[in-house]
Amino acid sequence: MVRITQDEKLKFLIENGMLDLQNIEEQIEMNNNKKYLEMHTYKKWVNNEGKWCTYLPDTSKPYNRALFRRKTEKEIDDLIISYWKQREENPTIEDVFNEWNNRRLERKQIKPSTHLVQSQTFNRFYKDIRQNKICTMNEGDWEDFLCDCITKYELTAKSFSGLKGMTKGFLKRAKKRKLIDMDVEHFFMELDVTDNDFKRRVINDEDEIFYDDEIVKIMNYIRQNPDARNLGIALMFVTGIRVGELVALKHDDFNGTTFQVKRTESRHRDDKLNRYLYYVDDFPKTPAGYRTVIVPTSQKWIVDKLRLLNPFGEYVFVDENGNRLNTAKIRKRLRLVCNKVGIKPRSPHKIRKTYGSILLDQGLDRKLIEGQMGHTSIACTEEYYHRNRKRLDEKQAIIDSLPEFSAM
Repeated sequence: MVRITQDEKLKFLIENGMLDLQNIEEQIEMNNNKKYLEMHTYKKWVNNEGKWCTYLPDTSKPYNRALFRRKTEKEIDDLIISYWKQREENPTIEDVFNEWNNRRLERKQIKPSTHLVQSQTFNRFYKDIRQNKICTMNEGDWEDFLCDCITKYELTAKSFSGLKGMTKGFLKRAKKRKLIDMDVEHFFMELDVTDNDFKRRVINDEDEIFYDDEIVKIMNYIRQNPDARNLGIALMFVTGIRVGELVALKHDDFNGTTFQVKRTESRHRDDKLNRYLYYVDDFPKTPAGYRTVIVPTSQKWIVDKLRLLNPFGEYVFVDENGNRLNTAKIRKRLRLVCNKVGIKPRSPHKIRKTYGSILLDQGLDRKLIEGQMGHTSIACTEEYYHRNRKRLDEKQAIIDSLPEFSAM
């Protein structure tokens, strides 16, 4: 049996007059024009002079758009089709980034919060070259851009890693679309940057953790003012739970002096409303985030008071109207409490670092620490969370007490 390819079939049909090639081409063009018109997000209208009008994107103009007028609707449609066809065939860096970022969100490869972070990263670093045509950028241009960002923004290695990862992602998408021909993987492997190029962060322990006497002040204040926000802060101090996990807790997650972490809060920006929207994901930040957390028996009073505050609601942490508290409200309350007790305000993540440091200082079993923290490895807790919890005078006293130095 002879196999016939699709191209051979099409050629046979056209040569024998069974298909009208011109008609096919016209139909394809009509479909493409319809697609380009559907890509246009601005309205068309007729002004007082009888001319057809619309906007087209233009970041150099106010509101990032430019007004165009034509005599007929066909002329305005031709303008729209020409604009979007050119954008598709020779897109800007911003076009490719948005297509890559939006595509991953639509496919649920990333969460809205990640989509937001990527957009913010792009807007921060790419504002000067976002309208460059991506096909005009060569490997030297990309290397100059990335290396210049390190210097211009005084990037740490961690900050640069985020920029590099995002850039690599949308360049690989451009490669698949045949917009560029560079070997993206090889380019990033050969990128000429070293550890010495990055800004070194000087981390002061006093900015990273809460000292014992500060924790006592905060906990005493909370005992005297035990509302939902304050009790949430207290629960973070005694369990190390992430603030996003905290505000997603439900009453049925608790069992005596333990609770299960199953969810976390995320957010994304709604440009139409011009504000952030907060929502709960039915999974924690990482796979290791699924865990049962132990509350010290001495701190069970926190759990008991929380149960009394909102006994019939679904979520544990709610405001006076029964609405779930979000992370922004807990952060704001922590700053307020710090100011009330006369200590330097710090973020909820510093509470988590304090908790991790306490566990490590006590030399607990590493699996217990990993379980409480929701980390895949004790190395993560050691490297990113362990801080010295003693003030300078306490360190001095410890050094002074060593007999080896007294005997010298």
